[in-house]
Amino acid sequence: MLNPSNTDIKPKIIALANQKGGVGKTTTAINLGTALAAVGKSVLLVDIDPQGNASTGLGVGPDQRKLTTYDLLLEDAKLADVVCQTLVPNLLIVPATTDLNSADVQLAGNDNRATQMRKILRGPELAALKLDYVLIDCPPSLNLLTVNAMVAAHSVLVPLQCEFFALEGLSQLMLSIREVRQSLNPELRIEGVVLTMYDARNNLSKQVEEDVRGNLGDMVYTTIIPRNVRLSEAPSYAMPALLYDHTSKGSIAYQKLAAEILRRHNTQKKPSQRVDNNDKIET
Repeated sequence: MLNPSNTDIKPKIIALANQKGGVGKTTTAINLGTALAAVGKSVLLVDIDPQGNASTGLGVGPDQRKLTTYDLLLEDAKLADVVCQTLVPNLLIVPATTDLNSADVQLAGNDNRATQMRKILRGPELAALKLDYVLIDCPPSLNLLTVNAMVAAHSVLVPLQCEFFALEGLSQLMLSIREVRQSLNPELRIEGVVLTMYDARNNLSKQVEEDVRGNLGDMVYTTIIPRNVRLSEAPSYAMPALLYDHTSKGSIAYQKLAAEILRRHNTQKKPSQRVDNNDKIET
């Protein structure tokens, strides 16, 4: 976990991870990054999902991705050469393409295969960008790219879809975070769990919320991300929902989530939510 003395580290590096696909991970990365940038924070989003959806969703088309996360991790490209400006002021991105599909295999033969991203994101090149936050959009699997993100990050933010098997998948993710914490990144902690795709008309969503809060307590953000048409439509226009329609329920929810995260960081009432909370999870 983070030591209290380390809570003023800049930038704060947060990996967004969940091995399940379709939980709103990339939507959260895009819109949380946009919401943080909108209140004056300098943000870098690192896209390490081979699908490259975060890059597309922030208006960075394939023709703009001359250099990508692949080049950063495997071709020794300079961070300053890979970073792209997005549609959003104060929000930069390291874009991704399908080239990353082969990264796991190529990294496997590297002695430093799990620490490549940490070397980049904890180094002087990143410091030169004078960022407040780095958000890493992980692929929907617990592969070597996701491990790299966890080793580089200070914390992990977990988007959790309100569905029947939510806690079961979360248990495996918690175990993986614990393993990284014990072996490669002792300061790693859980940033928080955000409930996504919540349908207030659905009793199952309410039951999942009760179960998750009952198991994880204040590790779960108060803010809930609802199912929202505007959140679904925005990617087809290659922009965050906060730009597409900032008055939509989804956009307002992400603004509230950003405010809640900033409030937690500012108050620092507790040193961290520890990975040991995994012991409380029942599947």
